[in-house]
Amino acid sequence: MNNKKLVQQFIKMFFVNGKIEKIPEYIVEDYIQHNPRVETGHEGFINFFKKFQNFKPKFELLNICSEDNMVFLFHKCTFADGTVNKVCDIFLLENHQIVEHWDVIESHLEKVKSINNNGIF
Repeated sequence: MNNKKLVQQFIKMFFVNGKIEKIPEYIVEDYIQHNPRVETGHEGFINFFKKFQNFKPKFELLNICSEDNMVFLFHKCTFADGTVNKVCDIFLLENHQIVEHWDVIESHLEKVKSINNNGIF
């Protein structure tokens, strides 16, 4: 399986289907996390994931691309309370597992009025 497909399965497995028990199949034990609100490693991901699921997120994949061992995922994430986020996730993979993660998040876009006609997404 290529890296792009692996990340797509990862997103579906955890963020759509909530399968925490599958973490060791996708993420290395000493996984490095660059989001300052998420701890490094399996346990850090599990702690984040449990809290994140309380928002009942809905994902809309907008684009995914990869080059070598990097995968870039661009998506819309809407919470049950109406909060809309634009997210770019960046994954580094080695030996068919995620070893490192970065993200860029624009949040509360439901409150933003655009000064152009290009749309937020």
